[in-house]
Amino acid sequence: MKTNETLKDFTQLLVWQQGHDLVLETYKVTKTFPREELFCLVSQMRRAAISITSNITEGFGRRSIPDKKHFYVIATGSASELTNQFMIAKDLSYLEKEKYDACSKKLISISKLLGRLISSLG
Repeated sequence: MKTNETLKDFTQLLVWQQGHDLVLETYKVTKTFPREELFCLVSQMRRAAISITSNITEGFGRRSIPDKKHFYVIATGSASELTNQFMIAKDLSYLEKEKYDACSKKLISISKLLGRLISSLG
């Protein structure tokens, strides 16, 4: 895995790229949720998805290793939160199983990449 020193900006991080794709997918799938969920589950899911990439971005921009790790760990927590919210959406039949499975796979990949990124920092 490349370190921050070899990358010009955060958009070159594979984990950010996958996270960005997930943000777009989250917005797309939540558009179909019932209107009464707009200020509850829809809002929570969108904020959690955005939090993943926002914290990766902030961590990338930090100079110290502990600061970088801190934000990457927060991103990992947001990925866990979004995993739970996708489960809720599936269980409430707001989301088809196939779409849930695809988003769940993306979240697993993002979590693994974040774990490797955190480990690479020592």
